[in-house]
Amino acid sequence: MPIAIKMPALSPTMEEGTLAKWLVKVGDSVSAGDIMAEIETDKATMEFEAVDEGVIAHIQVEEGAEGVKVGTIIATLAEEGEDAGSVEPMGDGSAAPAPTPAPAAEETPAPSPAPAAAPAPASASAPAPSGERIIASPLARRIAEQKGVDLAGVKGSGPNGRIVKADVENAKPGEAAPPADSAPAASPGPTPAPAAAQDFGIPHEVEKLSSMRKTIARRLTESKQTVPHIYLTVDIQLDKLLKLRGELNKALEPQGVKLSVNDMLIKALAKSLETVPVCNVQFAGDSLLKFERADISVAVSIPNGLITPIIKDAGAKAMSKISTEMKDLATRAKEGKLQPEEYQGGTASLSNMGMFGIKQFEAVINPPQAMIMAIGAGEKRPYIVDDALGVATVMSATGSFDHRAIDGADGAQLMKVFKELIESPLGLVA
Repeated sequence: MPIAIKMPALSPTMEEGTLAKWLVKVGDSVSAGDIMAEIETDKATMEFEAVDEGVIAHIQVEEGAEGVKVGTIIATLAEEGEDAGSVEPMGDGSAAPAPTPAPAAEETPAPSPAPAAAPAPASASAPAPSGERIIASPLARRIAEQKGVDLAGVKGSGPNGRIVKADVENAKPGEAAPPADSAPAASPGPTPAPAAAQDFGIPHEVEKLSSMRKTIARRLTESKQTVPHIYLTVDIQLDKLLKLRGELNKALEPQGVKLSVNDMLIKALAKSLETVPVCNVQFAGDSLLKFERADISVAVSIPNGLITPIIKDAGAKAMSKISTEMKDLATRAKEGKLQPEEYQGGTASLSNMGMFGIKQFEAVINPPQAMIMAIGAGEKRPYIVDDALGVATVMSATGSFDHRAIDGADGAQLMKVFKELIESPLGLVA
């Protein structure tokens, strides 16, 4: 009996995803544990493993299809010993969504070519008679199918030669559309440019948002619209912390461990939350969630956006352990290989932009968390040391707090403890 292969839920909150790449084709045999596809969620691109044995009889959702709902039948597997050629596709096809159409600006020739380093938008593709694959937007493909246009003879005007709507809309049934660089003889008039192109009036590109970028946009908009932020900033002297870091790194050198300032700040924030537990909370409608340990989400920039892998129970871990874990998490985050439990959750966040020379900034709270610590660059500044004006290495740290869950005085107490821990850093190794 054939087996329906469905779009999996690769995280507890996943509702839909992009079928980024098929790693199998019709006729391939698979066993439990074999990697069948790569699926892009709102946070990462993850591998989808087979759980049954058999032969791929049908692939019902094309590579590159976006917005595929969890539970949608994406392929049909013939069981071992079953004739794959006689197996009908599972389901009636109504649940399988068509690939999401390209944005409007891709429906006309692009004003300027995409740079070589820019990633090409996901697109539907099919083999041409010559064996080459035709790259076309889903909208162009549907128009061509409706009009009977042979895409093999169409020259694409989109990025990387992609066939777009304008390339096929003026073609007659049974004919190939005219090449993009020739004017259509029977055109009723120029195709109006999309509103965005009319408004700008200059060469520009339209880059389709990734699932991750859409999620970032939605969540941060929600945060700024619904969470009453309060911001508290302190200046912190770093000289003693930097001295301790040098001494610890010298001691840890045989182990191959090198602490960063960020590793020490993760520890400091966790210890501060343990000392001021009224800030280690989350707002939950008519109640507060109070946490017994501090799990610190650390902002990591990756090619497609931002992700926050978690150092769990950071207050109880040695800084060498935090350093080792953070390097591993950051590496796998940039490779898109984090598991959901490694970036979902956390009781508070830390975002450090000091390496970019940013002096001070106010970070947006990552819901449902109730606070995030924004770290600026350590720099030499005039500073009062032992009641005398001197020069010290100083950084600015700004805490963003959800005022529904954390009062200003409690947030100020957390900032005070954070400052004291960094300026007297032996408390971090106690």
